[in-house]
Amino acid sequence: MTSKIIYTGDLRTECTHLRSGQTIITDAPVDNNGKGEAFSPTDLAATSLGSCMITIMGISARNHKIDIDGATLEVTKHMASDPRRISGIDIKVNMPQISYTSKEKKILEKAGRTCPVAFSLHPDIIQNIEFVWYD
Repeated sequence: MTSKIIYTGDLRTECTHLRSGQTIITDAPVDNNGKGEAFSPTDLAATSLGSCMITIMGISARNHKIDIDGATLEVTKHMASDPRRISGIDIKVNMPQISYTSKEKKILEKAGRTCPVAFSLHPDIIQNIEFVWYD
């Protein structure tokens, strides 16, 4: 078992990662009857894409001795209705102010675009990925 989820009422859950004991609280979003005081489940899905991308990029960077410490990602989730679902995720990957070679950029971009979450999301979810390099 990976995690345990408890419904605590008022459209809130407490999710516990069993191996580490770390917890995440979720709330329904304001536009879906919730308070929006924490990540919504769909926020987590979109955020998981960004987290997975930078993690796989980190693995590739370590294997190729490329420094990506300090990279930041900006995630924007787009929702659709009928049925209510994630229709798109925009990820802006801001790389540190380091001069990367074209080969390093290609290695890192390929790693990010081929993370497991990217391949796990439904193909109808549009993934707009932008890399910002400071040369």
